[in-house]
Order: sequence, then C-alpha cells, then structure tokens
Amino acid sequence: MRLATAEINLTALEHNLAQVKRFAPNSKVMAVLKANAYGHGLVTIAQHLNEADAFAVARIDEALALRAGGLTKPIVLLEGFFHQEDLPILLANNFQTIIHDEIQLKMLESVQLDAPLNCWLKINTGMHRLGIAPEQFDMFYQRLQASPNAQNKINLMTHFACADDVKNTKTVQQITLFDNLTQEVQQAHCLSNSAGIIAWPSGHGDWVRPGLMLYGVSPMANHTGKDHQLKPVMRLTTKVIAVRDVRAHEKVGYGGRWQSDKPTVLAVVALGYGDGYPRHAKEGTPVIINGHRYGIVGSVAMDMITLDIGNNEHNVQVGDEVIMWGPELPVEEIAQCADTISYELLCNITPRVSYEYQR
Repeated sequence: MRLATAEINLTALEHNLAQVKRFAPNSKVMAVLKANAYGHGLVTIAQHLNEADAFAVARIDEALALRAGGLTKPIVLLEGFFHQEDLPILLANNFQTIIHDEIQLKMLESVQLDAPLNCWLKINTGMHRLGIAPEQFDMFYQRLQASPNAQNKINLMTHFACADDVKNTKTVQQITLFDNLTQEVQQAHCLSNSAGIIAWPSGHGDWVRPGLMLYGVSPMANHTGKDHQLKPVMRLTTKVIAVRDVRAHEKVGYGGRWQSDKPTVLAVVALGYGDGYPRHAKEGTPVIINGHRYGIVGSVAMDMITLDIGNNEHNVQVGDEVIMWGPELPVEEIAQCADTISYELLCNITPRVSYEYQR
C-alpha cells in the first residue's frame, strides 16, 4: 500500500507561472526555487519552468544541484557567497550573486578572476535583514562599477517586509525609497516577491521573483491561491490503516488529550510529524476521505493521526485515501489550524514521503 505521498501537478505549476506573467506582463521572471523548491523537488520543478527567465536559490549547493541536473538558465544566489573561495565556482557555473554587505564587497574586490561576475546590489529599504543601508548605495555602486570582477551591469534589488498586507503602507514607503535612490541609475531593478506581484504593481520593475505563488499558494493574508487564479501544485495524501470503535469517555492518544462524550468510530491514518505534518495541528483540523471532511482528534504522533468519523455513515475503510491538503483542501486552511504559515508546511515535508510527478 502506498502511504504518505506528495503528488506534484506539473500542469498546475506551468499554469501558475503563466499567471505570474499575467500579473506582471512587462517584467522578466526569476523563479524562486530555494528550500527544495518550497518542498516540491528542486530539479524536477526547475525542469518544468521553461518559461522562466532565471532561477533564484538561497545557497550555492542548491545552485550546483540545478547545474548537475542539466539546468542552464541564469541562477541568482539570493544570499550571495560566504567565502572568497566560492567566487571562482560562481564564475565557472555562471551563477549571479547578491552583494549585501561590505565583507562580500571586499572579498570580490580582492580576488583575481578570469572574467567579471554578474552582480546584484541589494538595498535594505525597510526589511532590516540583508542589504546595504540606503546611505551606502552610491559608495557600493561606484566600487562595484570600478571593480574588474563585477560586470558593468549592476542589477539592483530590495525585498518587501509587509507586502502580504494591502492595508500596510510599508510597501509604498519601500518602493518610494528604492525609486528615489536608484532614479539616476539605468540598471535592472527587482523588488517584488509573490505578494508584491499580486498586490503592488508599482513595484514590479524589470524583474519579479515569484516563490510561493508558483506552487499555487496565496502569499496574501486570509486568502487562498484560488483567489488569484492559482492552482495548488502539491496534493499530500495518505491511507487509512485502521478503523476502530471507541466507547464514551475513553481517552485517545498520547497524554489522553482527547475523549469523546459518546461512543464513536476512529480512523487511524498513516502520517504524522515524521512526515512533516505539524504536530501542533488543533483538534478539528480537517482532512478529506471519499469527499467528506473529518477532524483530527488527539495528538499528532510521529507516524499516525486519529480522526473522529462519528458513526462511520460513509463507510470509511482501511486503504481509503486521505487528503491532508491539495486542490480539495487548501494548505492555507491547514496552516491556520496549526497556527503557522503555508510556507512552513510545504518546506517541512520529510524524505520518507514519496513524490509522484504527474500532469
């Protein structure tokens, strides 16, 4: 019996990329593939994003895995490099690098390379994570232009802190600051993540970098991907492995966390936090079996979850498919039930879950 499975719909992935292009028709697309393509499978996902103009990853090992998988598109390292010895590797593999602090700039200036690198200068406009201070922009830009190890084309980037909240004026402030700093510089600009693509068209710039929305999930608070005509790419399923009667007031699971006030039937499903499902999912978090919703009861264990299926009027049986999330049950809803975000649920899928790619 095939148990925990992540079904990856490649047609939905391609649809979502096309939807990105509809949101930002005048921008090139840098598809974000970090964290194993948000849990969907790095290389296979990249191989089916043929209409993307470039890929973006967090770290060099992810970029090298893409090259090993035969991907030839430009790849941008969103965290840049961490050691001077990395720079020849970047050049040899045609990787583009973010420059976000002076340590990186000094390493780039002091190395001898056979050819210049394609660099992105990241400006901190309010995220206060990575990026140079606004008052440093002129100095960094001039030093990069003067360096023989950087191409004259110095791309410019920032990152939004609150773009998922359309009522928050922070994004407008960040766009304004970025535009004011860079208005005299004729270089490519990249500002918008998925939320910026959907909600802030004034920040689209020359490049957009969709991440979560490529996988059919909404980056916006209190929305699902369907609200933006996106299609979920992952469908996480498992199977029922036991159906059992429980008497009234019998305590179920570790710590006796749950008990029914009347006789009921439980279904036990083969999936737990060992597969990446959130241990802190609340009582009542839904799953779907044969078109009907049932709620989780008791503690999520490493390998199993229990469901209250009442009097089993719909005849749930061992071997029935259980949908944990997917097109029928948005991952955004599960994230709310677990007091977390959909990003975490997707990225937390563990290696013992089988992946099945399909169209």
